[in-house]
Amino acid sequence: MRPFDGNGIFAPAAGSVGELRHLAVRGAGVSVFAQGVSLVVRMASTMVLARLLTPADFGVVAMVTTFSLLFTIFGGFTEVVLQRDEVDHLLVSNLFWICVGLGVLLTIGFAAAGPLLSRFYDNPRVEPIAVALSFQIVIDSAGVLHLALLRRAMRFPVVSANEIVAGVVSVAVSISLAFAGWGCWALVAGLLAFPLSRSIGAWILCRWVPSLPRRAPGTGSMVRFAVSVYGHGWVDSFAHNMDNALVGWRFGAQPLGFYKKAYDLFALPANQLVRPLMAVAVSALSRLKEDPTRYKRYFLKALGVTAFLGMGLGADLTLVGRDLIRLLLGPQWGESGRIFMFLGPGIGLMFLYATHGWIHLSIGSAARFFRWGLIELAVTGLLFVFALGWGPEGIAVAWTASYGILTLPAFMYAGRPIDFGISPMIAAVWKYVLASVLAGCACVGITQSIVPYTAMPGAEGAFVRLLTVSLLFGVLYLGAVIVLYRGYEPLYQVARLLQEMVPMGRFSRLAPAIAAVGGSGAEVILSMAREDASESSER
Repeated sequence: MRPFDGNGIFAPAAGSVGELRHLAVRGAGVSVFAQGVSLVVRMASTMVLARLLTPADFGVVAMVTTFSLLFTIFGGFTEVVLQRDEVDHLLVSNLFWICVGLGVLLTIGFAAAGPLLSRFYDNPRVEPIAVALSFQIVIDSAGVLHLALLRRAMRFPVVSANEIVAGVVSVAVSISLAFAGWGCWALVAGLLAFPLSRSIGAWILCRWVPSLPRRAPGTGSMVRFAVSVYGHGWVDSFAHNMDNALVGWRFGAQPLGFYKKAYDLFALPANQLVRPLMAVAVSALSRLKEDPTRYKRYFLKALGVTAFLGMGLGADLTLVGRDLIRLLLGPQWGESGRIFMFLGPGIGLMFLYATHGWIHLSIGSAARFFRWGLIELAVTGLLFVFALGWGPEGIAVAWTASYGILTLPAFMYAGRPIDFGISPMIAAVWKYVLASVLAGCACVGITQSIVPYTAMPGAEGAFVRLLTVSLLFGVLYLGAVIVLYRGYEPLYQVARLLQEMVPMGRFSRLAPAIAAVGGSGAEVILSMAREDASESSER
């Protein structure tokens, strides 16, 4: 894709309105499908690496990534390209050099901080790993703007394909070196291979070479927006990695290895389903912000579907997570399964909580988003400090409690600038929450009454329990949803969405970019909105 024309205006090739009408929804479908493929690749690699490496190997790398990930959050530069009505070659070039310059400074600073991290954890293996992983930062910064331009043009299939290829390269490198006996350095090499492969792919897919930085109107406002979102990303990442720092500092590499695997399963559903949709949601909702009624209707539909999936998946994983970890990682990781039992109940709430950022970013309230991140950090940090005395299990309970405390206030704060009250949001999700609780309790009661079933040992017993509990819970959950909603409409709504998300024609039809006002996808979303309005008037 060549994102800019001869005059430097963002104007990819256009398709007809008929072809583009459902592009945004199908882009979401492609993103979710790609995440599913990535999930399979990651699970396969985890099953292999967990048997080749020790919990301490994973733990010592986690000690470093806990901090290195704080400096690879360049999301603000992506969101400003997606949210702004118009961008041109000069503006994006300026952003590119600012982003890369920031990456260089952070790389140097993190490498220099290696000895401090080593003393913090009292582990000499940390310093050389920190120096090596510091290069993640600058490598990642080189591809951020190219990927943002692809997303603005709604080229989600190629972005997703690039992510999959990078994931496969990373896994192949880690497994090959683990077989060769590299230990924790196999993980380090894989972590470096991912951003390198992704950035190379971004430059190949987006045929754009930035010009040297020059004064251009609008650069300052874009940088301020990006810095606010970057600040929130940094604070959010710090809050989501503080637990690793505390566990590694207080208990060492091996307990951190057990805890990290439990947390990875806890965060996996939201990372695979909700976060990949942020670019699609922000790009879509930002075009409806001038029509509050339609904006709220579309957001509530998205929130309802998120609640349906999140509460069901969260409750199911709470029931089967211990057996799932046993199957994936082996019996030596049993401690991770025990920790996960305390994390599982927070999965559904994490799904809901993640969507409040869509409101902040789509209406351009990046500063409020950053301020909320500080509140989140303070609440989560206090809970971690209070729970540390109970070990990794206490930190797990603190995570679940933090989402329970923060979710409703987060939506109240996000919706205030557009008079989006909390009542319609609660109405969109409470029945799914209740359905998951009822189905989960009933499932526990039924399975606990089958003594031979619960006593089955080994991997075979874990597989049987995982399969039967998931099937039983699925039936009970769907039944509870139907009863609470007095009909099948929630299921029809999800089915219709999935039908739109799955491309039925040639895959290439998903790829046409949008040459709308700023090439941002407005025609797609407004066309869907007009269709929705006409259907409502007919009813």
